[in-house]
Amino acid sequence: MIEFNKKLIFRKFFLDNTYFFIISLASLSIIVWVIQAVNFLDFVTEDGHGLLVYLNYTLLNLPKIVSRLMPFIFFISIFYTINKFEDNNELKIFWISGIDKREFINNVIKFSIIFIILQVLISSILVPTAQNKARTYIQSSNIEFFPSLINEKKFIDTVENLTIYIEKKNGNNQYENIYLKDIDQNNKTKIIIAKNGNLTNKKDERSLNLYEGKIININENEISTFNFSETVFDLSKYLSKSVVDFKIQEKNTYSLINCKINYHLLKKDEFYDVNNCNKDSAIMMKEEIFKRLFKPIYFIAIGLSACFLLIFSKENNNHKISRFIIFIYGVLILIISEMSAAFSGQNNLMFIFSVFLPLTIFLIQYIFLNLKFKGPNI
Repeated sequence: MIEFNKKLIFRKFFLDNTYFFIISLASLSIIVWVIQAVNFLDFVTEDGHGLLVYLNYTLLNLPKIVSRLMPFIFFISIFYTINKFEDNNELKIFWISGIDKREFINNVIKFSIIFIILQVLISSILVPTAQNKARTYIQSSNIEFFPSLINEKKFIDTVENLTIYIEKKNGNNQYENIYLKDIDQNNKTKIIIAKNGNLTNKKDERSLNLYEGKIININENEISTFNFSETVFDLSKYLSKSVVDFKIQEKNTYSLINCKINYHLLKKDEFYDVNNCNKDSAIMMKEEIFKRLFKPIYFIAIGLSACFLLIFSKENNNHKISRFIIFIYGVLILIISEMSAAFSGQNNLMFIFSVFLPLTIFLIQYIFLNLKFKGPNI
């Protein structure tokens, strides 16, 4: 019966904590996502991507936002829940029911391990998959919003290998005195000058219809010129200058570990890849592996840092100051986790040190709290 009551009490505590965690994480993630989405408006206003590309790209960045906020929200939720239970005298129910404070922190550790597993899954699988998909989405998309790119008396070079100049812009995508410079894959240059033209910007057709102009072809030392009364310049093949190269953060975890072990550690040259697995990628690769697989270990240190609140009851004259100090201490651990991630890629020694640092912090906290709570609950 006593064990059953203990389970119910702990269930109440961790359910309250989980509800607060989910609500806080969702709220803050949406706020950050909206702010970031506003910054991504350049995709439409400057890079010329369509609204659908913009929307999908911003949504695919949501898992990354959630992953980055999780450690902070986890600490806030544990810190808040313990304080709430203390202020409502609910913690006394734990002690009256025969729950030892050491038993309490052991359950917090178990709870933290669940979040470690969740964070590893999100950071090592969901985030890189979403980031990879987002980059692929941009890479495969062409310019869908040309009207927003074209402005009067301004050279527009947002589009890869294409420069556009319009002297005058009228309504309904009508233009006067148009200058185009196109460079193909063989570095051949084509210059088009037209008296006027208009833009066709449909889903299945994007082109400039040009009238009364001249085309100049430049191929090394050869120059050819001819006039035209009407021509169509196809725009559908052009991509914007949005970054489309894949980053280390967007690679799947298996390929990162495979490269790290076989190329960087075992020196197997057959695993070399000019873009994905090379000497220059060593530092970023170690950092990324640490962030995905080892940085989540800090959750147990973060959870235990909030348990220091159990040392000070609300009857203590300095309980507000104590809470503030413990809050700062928890934030300090979060800062250390970010710093260790930044330094983990410097060399193998720093990587090993960064891996064992959260375990060391956890053990020091655990030993201290167990010694502190060795006597009867107060």
